[in-house]
Amino acid sequence: MKKPAHFLALLILCMSGFQSFAQIAVAFKSKTSDSTQTIYIWHSDTLRQVQKDSVDIQSLFGHVKLQSDKTLFYTDSLAMNHKDNTIEAFGHVHINDKDSTDIYSDYMRYFVDTKQIIFQKNVVLKDGKGTLTTDELHYDMNQHIGDYYNGGKVINKNTVVTSKEGTYYEATKDIYFKKNVKLKDPAYDLTADSLLYNSENQLATFITSTYIIDSTGRTIRTKEGYYDLKNHRAQFGKRPTITDKAETITADDIRFDDSTGLSLARGHAVFRDTVQNLTLISNLMIANSKANTFFATQNPLIILKQDKDSIYITGDTVYSARIPDSVLNRPDSVQGSEIVRSAKNPHDSSLRYLQIYHHVRIFSDSLQAVADSCYYSGLDSIFRLYTNPIAWAGGFQVTGDTMFLYTKNKKPDRLYVFENSLVVGKAYTNMFNQIKGNTLNGYFKDGVIDYMRSKGSAEAVYYIKDDSAAFVGVNRVNKADVIDMIFLNKQLNKVVLRQDADGIMYPIKKVNLDEMKLRNFKWLDERRPKSKFELFENPIKPEAGG
Repeated sequence: MKKPAHFLALLILCMSGFQSFAQIAVAFKSKTSDSTQTIYIWHSDTLRQVQKDSVDIQSLFGHVKLQSDKTLFYTDSLAMNHKDNTIEAFGHVHINDKDSTDIYSDYMRYFVDTKQIIFQKNVVLKDGKGTLTTDELHYDMNQHIGDYYNGGKVINKNTVVTSKEGTYYEATKDIYFKKNVKLKDPAYDLTADSLLYNSENQLATFITSTYIIDSTGRTIRTKEGYYDLKNHRAQFGKRPTITDKAETITADDIRFDDSTGLSLARGHAVFRDTVQNLTLISNLMIANSKANTFFATQNPLIILKQDKDSIYITGDTVYSARIPDSVLNRPDSVQGSEIVRSAKNPHDSSLRYLQIYHHVRIFSDSLQAVADSCYYSGLDSIFRLYTNPIAWAGGFQVTGDTMFLYTKNKKPDRLYVFENSLVVGKAYTNMFNQIKGNTLNGYFKDGVIDYMRSKGSAEAVYYIKDDSAAFVGVNRVNKADVIDMIFLNKQLNKVVLRQDADGIMYPIKKVNLDEMKLRNFKWLDERRPKSKFELFENPIKPEAGG
């Protein structure tokens, strides 16, 4: 009877004593096709052949070395079964796949026809970039892909990733982690249901909801993106949210580079500061964590939130930075107190300032304003308006060279106008109450205008009504040191002249209304934001007279 090729090969090995012999080929005939798979035996100390249930089993013992294509097998002992075309290895199993991947285990079962391997007990896979450990690994020698289903861990330098299931791709050095994924790195801890990780370039790619917390306590929630652990760069998509202490930012897309401190948020970006109750909305934000600055453009909107009357501010560009220590520690600082001197936390948002420049528009229920540029400090809660500022309170318009709007608890508290102040309120068609002076102070009570005081070469034009609210005359004051305007329910209630006032009262029937306008009079109500929804409409245009 003709002996099979594998039997003759093993007989030759037995006769040689297994001490030294040339490479021996053992053929495994496929059970599903006419093909044959050849296994090469390079070494074994001992052969034992037994027959069990009419099946020939050849066992190799001691320093066993086999080869299948470009894969080398090492083990303490193994058994070849030609009935089901399997090879089982026991004790110190080691395979080297394509000279690039090494897998170790205590037990291995190799299905020769399909080139599938099951490794069990203390399984370790190494590819020169990272180390995978698990209790059971299914490895496809055709595709060079490994799967585990009962928990695994990958260590890549200082990064450790664990999951219940995972798939390793030898060609790309990618690992697809699934179910209860946790990544630990000196800088980051990550939790997700799924994660794609490349051990060669240390790139983590997010494909499901992912939660990250870094060493500073900053948290990130995202559904898409990647993090480059080697270069400390990241990109997040699908409306990620980053929270850093009291500050939160959400956008369609966020990118940052921790090595430079730069970050970029694009697409309906929303920044919130819960300490200052401040919200910034913009289509583009750029921040520098090292310099502690941020920049916003493309329709930025600032909201200073309060219970009933929030303040809304828009402009072409918003820039924010931390107030310098030289200003904080100045003896004449507005807040140069022990509180300020001890507040050295660089993340303290009250120690920041905002610059809004070009086409500034401000709206609240009690006050509206426009200007070319604005500076706001969290230290003193003052809006400083520059270049042709205009403010409206109640039915009155205020203009001047420069304005300071003081706020308290996010409500208007005081309006101060430097040089060339002019207050105008419409009494009737072509009839305007006006007060002019070098400076103006307007005071608010619970956010509502209470009274205004014009001081220094003050002038006034105001219309007088009788008890039936009919106009009876016009009082024109050509010179006064101080003029006060007293308001009631946001309306002018009375005008009080103080200290050496010089004026004339004209009967209403003898008044030329066009002459009852002070120098530099302008009525600019068309530029007034009527609601928060109009803030991006009618941007400031070059001034025109009257």
